[in-house]
Amino acid sequence: MNSSYLQGPQAVLYCYEHSNTSCLRQNRSDANLSAMYIIMAGSIILTVGGNMVVIISISHFKQLHSPTNFLILSLATTDFLLGLVVMPFSMVRSIESCWYFGDLFCTLHTCCDIMLCTASIFHLCFISIDRYYAVCYPLQYMTTITIPVIEGFVFISWTAPFVFAFGLVLSEIHVDGIEEYIQSITCTGFCFLIFNRIWGSMCSLISFFIPGTLMVGIYIHIFTVAKHQAKKIDAIANRPTLKSKGHTNVPLKKESKAAKTLSIVMGVFILSWLPFFILNILDPFLDFSTPVDVYNAAMWMGYFNSTFNPIIYGLFYAWFRKAFKIIMTGHIFSPGSSTLNLFSHNN
Repeated sequence: MNSSYLQGPQAVLYCYEHSNTSCLRQNRSDANLSAMYIIMAGSIILTVGGNMVVIISISHFKQLHSPTNFLILSLATTDFLLGLVVMPFSMVRSIESCWYFGDLFCTLHTCCDIMLCTASIFHLCFISIDRYYAVCYPLQYMTTITIPVIEGFVFISWTAPFVFAFGLVLSEIHVDGIEEYIQSITCTGFCFLIFNRIWGSMCSLISFFIPGTLMVGIYIHIFTVAKHQAKKIDAIANRPTLKSKGHTNVPLKKESKAAKTLSIVMGVFILSWLPFFILNILDPFLDFSTPVDVYNAAMWMGYFNSTFNPIIYGLFYAWFRKAFKIIMTGHIFSPGSSTLNLFSHNN
């Protein structure tokens, strides 16, 4: 990551005006500042608000208390915390190019950033495994994906990223061999995580490429199996005796909806995170020449995945829209609201 703006001759603003070791602050126009704050603050509000609705819906409505939804609840909690404790401070750092919150909180923020982003990706991976069994082994699904299994998925999704993130940052193994470079760019108001070549690649593999490749493979297999099953059902539904009763094309519609959903899930995930992790690998090999604004843009694209998660895993379902309406209209406070039927309309 190129940090030349911290010490470049054109910069005239300082993060800390009365400090001789202060980093230089990026000089942006008012229009750029306003646009960046609107976009980033908007994404934070959507991330926190959208995931909060998912959390309240699954926690409150008893009809949503299923193993799959508990996994989605844990995902929403991860993304909610990312929007609440990580993104606001990253917004200030990205726009002002300064860190105003102290060295200790810088370390904690960095650990939480890595942990929650990785946990979110791990949850998506386990959700794909859940969907794999639901589509490919529907008869064994209820006995295979049980509450203890989901608890295991959730435990791994939280503990593995926690150990990885805090172990990586606190051990400082990610800066082995680049200590002189780190020292040359460090100043008061600096808070960026910089990786050496080994850990830039390792971090990207662990946090994205391994679970991402697994997800892509699983969803491709799910789509193939679903398509094959839909053709069989369609062949049965188009028999003369059934065709006369109006049972045609229903499987094809379901197949089309499933294909669209899976395409959006994988498309958003890949488009959100791929640029950041490619930069994470390449930057150490390019002598940290990536402009900071490019790095920040890629990082925020990854954050946006947590903004889109409640849309993908929530708004695509009729039960979520009904739950959202009940929450927004205040009917959630009515006696017996937790037992309302959310599946009354062919979800």
